[in-house]
Amino acid sequence: MQIRDLEFEKFIDSTLITDKVKELAVRLNKDYANKTPVLLPILNGSFMFASDLMKELTVPCRVSFVKISSYLGTNSTGQLKTLIGHEESLFNQDILIVEDVIDTGLTIEKIMHDLRELGAKSVETVALLRKQSAREKKVDIKYIGFELENEFVLGYGMDYDGLGRNLKDLYRSIS
Repeated sequence: MQIRDLEFEKFIDSTLITDKVKELAVRLNKDYANKTPVLLPILNGSFMFASDLMKELTVPCRVSFVKISSYLGTNSTGQLKTLIGHEESLFNQDILIVEDVIDTGLTIEKIMHDLRELGAKSVETVALLRKQSAREKKVDIKYIGFELENEFVLGYGMDYDGLGRNLKDLYRSIS
């Protein structure tokens, strides 16, 4: 499949994604029993993952959104831009950050640090994907769907210059 100047191939089928989301939800339901976590999806890429994950949660939970970006095209710029922040107090709350992909770990480390500074009771992250570069940096992510090398992926909410978010499967760049 061609999107703009890149060619992509199917990488992870939607049925595998669905199974992984359910598996992560089972763990979260167990770990957050008797708690009411605030899910904090990082927009835009995690919206499909967050939606599907919430549908599988049986624990009471709330949701608030933030939009932080460090991407330009297919590469992380290393410069964080907070575009939209959460509006409610997260003090003394159990926070569960919902992220599509942990790439370098820069974004998630910044968010986790900021939430702890705001007095969150606990801060954990659930990520659909984690890339090799974040593993090498030893970014502490408790809930991970799939491990990647350093592929650029799109689909299931993730995009390439705004395109491809609507695809139900995940695709990786081959060009």
